[in-house]
Amino acid sequence: MSLLESIKASAKKLHKTIVLPEGLEERTLQAANEIIKEGYAKIILMGNLEKIQDKAKKLGLDAIGEATIIDPVTYDKKEYYAEMLADIRKKKGMTMKEARRLVTDPLYLATLLIKDGQADGEVAGAENATGNVLRPAFQVVKTLPGISVVSGAFLMIFNNCEYAKDDILVFADCAVHPDPDARQLAEIAVSTANTAKNIAGLEPHVALLSFSTKGSAQHEMVDKVVEATKIAQQMAPGIDIDGELQADAALVEKIGAKKAPGSSVAGKANVLVFPSLETGNIAYKLVQRLAGAQAVGPVLQGMAAPINDLSRGCSADDIVNLVAITANQAEGMKK
Repeated sequence: MSLLESIKASAKKLHKTIVLPEGLEERTLQAANEIIKEGYAKIILMGNLEKIQDKAKKLGLDAIGEATIIDPVTYDKKEYYAEMLADIRKKKGMTMKEARRLVTDPLYLATLLIKDGQADGEVAGAENATGNVLRPAFQVVKTLPGISVVSGAFLMIFNNCEYAKDDILVFADCAVHPDPDARQLAEIAVSTANTAKNIAGLEPHVALLSFSTKGSAQHEMVDKVVEATKIAQQMAPGIDIDGELQADAALVEKIGAKKAPGSSVAGKANVLVFPSLETGNIAYKLVQRLAGAQAVGPVLQGMAAPINDLSRGCSADDIVNLVAITANQAEGMKK
């Protein structure tokens, strides 16, 4: 069974409720139809009921009737959620007038449903920019205790790669934070370890990467990774974390033993944490194209509930996969 098949099989058993705010978007409707048919999750769609039903009929999507459909404009609990939003944002000076306006935005209402326990997670971004998806998430759901930064991980799935046990590596941050400081980098490392465990079922061995291995080079960029490693080890003493390591020392057993003798991670890393968004994004795209790896994600991590952002160029299958991942993420975060 492939990783994605395993993730979907797990999602079927979890019966999570995932909200899709872009309820009139064609790929989203197609994905929702498959998710409902396959039982990967219970679905809340947002948008005008008649328009969604009409579009689903034209597309031949016969399972959409089993989704819960909420129109934010006419929703009978709109005032309740406006009051909730105003209370959450009162220290920022939000008025009820502003809250009533924002609660008609599907992206805000989706996060409020999650905050209220009516949904377990959200998948959006097929027609909205990342900033629009994340803004209400930051304001309403917020980050996990002890975590100040949201980051994006990719599950890199290989075919017979000798340097990836079970043909899976997890890369981060490849999507969100351009230049994390040492504390933020440590948080990304811990968050990515949890993502590897909760979604891919890996026992994480986390390498914080650099162009130096254990002092082989001196530079302030290396110092950041060294400091981040210390902080991450203090934050999560039960997780196998080490750095600073070059990529070959992290992945190749003979090189790891030579460059970082005594390291529990060197030569067997399955979670690679890059020192900046620049390096992480370049690395995952190169590996995807040159090594033919399947890049699944980004999986957003660090939020207090799973809220995942799609590429606007995504396919319906991408949405199905991310909903299944979000369901597993929600269960892992409960634990």
